[in-house]
Amino acid sequence: MTKSLNPGQKKSAAIDWDEIKSRMASLQKVIEQKETLLQEEKRSLLKQRARALASREKDDTAQRGSIELVVFRLGYEIYGIETAFVREVYPLKDFTPLPGTPSFVLGIINVRGQIVSVIDLETFFTLPHKGLGELNKVIIMCNERMEFGILADGVEGTRSVARDEILAVPPSVRGIDEKFLKGVTKEHIVLLKAESILNDQSMIVNDRAR
Repeated sequence: MTKSLNPGQKKSAAIDWDEIKSRMASLQKVIEQKETLLQEEKRSLLKQRARALASREKDDTAQRGSIELVVFRLGYEIYGIETAFVREVYPLKDFTPLPGTPSFVLGIINVRGQIVSVIDLETFFTLPHKGLGELNKVIIMCNERMEFGILADGVEGTRSVARDEILAVPPSVRGIDEKFLKGVTKEHIVLLKAESILNDQSMIVNDRAR
């Protein structure tokens, strides 16, 4: 038998609690996914900023920071030349003199099948000669247009020098034209301008680089 409703009574609709819970769970997942994406975006942005800052700091350090040197003995002084212009250091085992070349050209050496000219900087700079010995090394220098070796009485190794610690060359450093000098360190290492030596027209013999 069907029961009739009294006037004023309304039929109440059944509430599907399971569906509501499912919708709430789905909404919660969407919110969590968005939060996760936002956090990942933030992390990605922070990483990008950190990389950009590190790159900027590296550039600033390169400009204001230090230079790497090959330190060597020549005559009675200690000299340094930037490693950016040094290909390698090779022992002077033997060399072949070249007739008809300037007096500062010691000769040529064979470096693993490559013929390399060797420049005697003592003669080139008109410095006192110390003579050849068993410890002599050849520092092979190069840039985009020239390559040759310079004779050293011995190589002390490499050293990093802060740019702001490079001092003006004192009058006591004689025999070397100022255009070949970069400065001097607190340890009295005389810094040579590798690019000026490599680009000097005197190094071109018979219109070609030897």
